[in-house]
Amino acid sequence: MATAKTKSTPTANASSSTTLHGLSPYVEKKNEEYMNENQRKHFKQILQAWRRELMEEVDRTVNHMKDEAANFPDPADRATQEEEFSLELRTRDRERKLIKKIDKTLIRVEEDDYGFWPGKLLPRLGP
Repeated sequence: MATAKTKSTPTANASSSTTLHGLSPYVEKKNEEYMNENQRKHFKQILQAWRRELMEEVDRTVNHMKDEAANFPDPADRATQEEEFSLELRTRDRERKLIKKIDKTLIRVEEDDYGFWPGKLLPRLGP
């Protein structure tokens, strides 16, 4: 299962900040309009990096299943392998659904089709 990778990196003021998918947090400028072009660009970069990580995990799973596939003579060993593959495939299916949501969100951000509630992005309702 792909998880968000975080690292601590020092910032200019000697405190530490957390990166999300290899990107540093967006630093808001004073009196900056919410979800301006720079913020949308940063948000899209985070979504694209997240999507890329999920797709890499899919590739790793396919390679793992090809490499590890074996016809064990012992039924217990076969059952264990089948269960492991089943768990991996369920996880990849959830990630596949997440990738679809990321793709839809990228389209909505590109088309400026979003709204906001203090601290949360929400889909636009109605025309």
